[in-house]
Amino acid sequence: YLYCIIYPKEVNYMTTINITKMQGCGNDFVILDYCEFEKTKLTMSELAKKICNRHFGIGADGMIIPDINSANETDIGWYFYNSDGTTAQMCGNGMRCFAKYVYDNKLVNKKSFCVNTLAGIIKPEILDNGFVKVNMGTPILEEEKIPFKGNHQVHIKGEKFNITPVSMGNPHCVIFTDKDTMYCAKTYGPDMEVHPYFPEKTNTEFVKIISKNEIEMTVYERGCGITLACGTGACASTVACVLNNLTENKIKVNLPGGAVNVEWSGTKDNPNQDIFLIGPAEYSFTAEYML
Repeated sequence: YLYCIIYPKEVNYMTTINITKMQGCGNDFVILDYCEFEKTKLTMSELAKKICNRHFGIGADGMIIPDINSANETDIGWYFYNSDGTTAQMCGNGMRCFAKYVYDNKLVNKKSFCVNTLAGIIKPEILDNGFVKVNMGTPILEEEKIPFKGNHQVHIKGEKFNITPVSMGNPHCVIFTDKDTMYCAKTYGPDMEVHPYFPEKTNTEFVKIISKNEIEMTVYERGCGITLACGTGACASTVACVLNNLTENKIKVNLPGGAVNVEWSGTKDNPNQDIFLIGPAEYSFTAEYML
C-alpha cells in the first residue's frame, strides 16, 4: 500500500532555530547566531517581539544577535532588541552575556575584545573568576548631547522629583529616594518613561543610598518595564551618585536580581573618564525553538 499525506495550502511549515537563553543578575536574554535569524524570514523586530514574549514565546527582556559581518573595525558586532521590538543603543547585562557567549562559541578567540554597538565601541573582558568586566565608555553629561529637554524637576502623580539625567549611549533618569525603590519603579516608572522631557523615552533608576560604597537600585527600563537588573542603569546611577557627592567612585549596586560592581574615576570637573561594570553572566539553557 502507498500512503501519502496532503497538506492544504494554508499550512505554515515550522522553522526550527537554535537559541541560547542567558541572564545577568536576572536580566535575561535570548541569543541566536545571525545564520539562525536568517532562517526565520522575519525582521529582527518581529522576531524579538515573538521570541521574548513570556506567554507565547521563550520569554526574555531582550534579544541579541552576534554578527561578525557588522564588526567594521572591531572584533564583532551585535544587534540588540528590547522585548517590545525596539532597538537599544546599549545594555550592560546583555553585553556581559554576549561576551561570554561569543567567547565560548569561538566567535572571538580572545578574552578581551571590542564590540561594535549603536553606542559606539564597547570593550568586554572575560575574567578568570568567570565574571565579565565591561568598559562601558564615557558617560555623556552635556545636556545638548543627551536626549533630555526640560528642567531638573519632574512632577508625577502629585509627587515632585529631582532628577539627574545621564546618557550611557542610551538615556537614563536617576532619582534618589528614601522610599522602597521597587514601589517607586512600579508607581512612577511608567509615567517617567514617556515624560515629554525625554523625546526618546527614558530608563528611570530609583536609587537608595546604603553607604558611601553601596546603593540599592530598581529600574523601569525603556521598552521593557521593570527588570531584575540593568547594567547601563547601574553605571548611570553610579555617575549620578558621584556627581551629587553621595558615594565613592567604586560602589556595589544591589539590584532585585543580584549585585554588580561599578568603577568610575570621574568627577564633576573631570567627567570624561571611562566607567567599568563587573558582574556575572550565566547560561539558563540552549534549545531548538520552532517558529
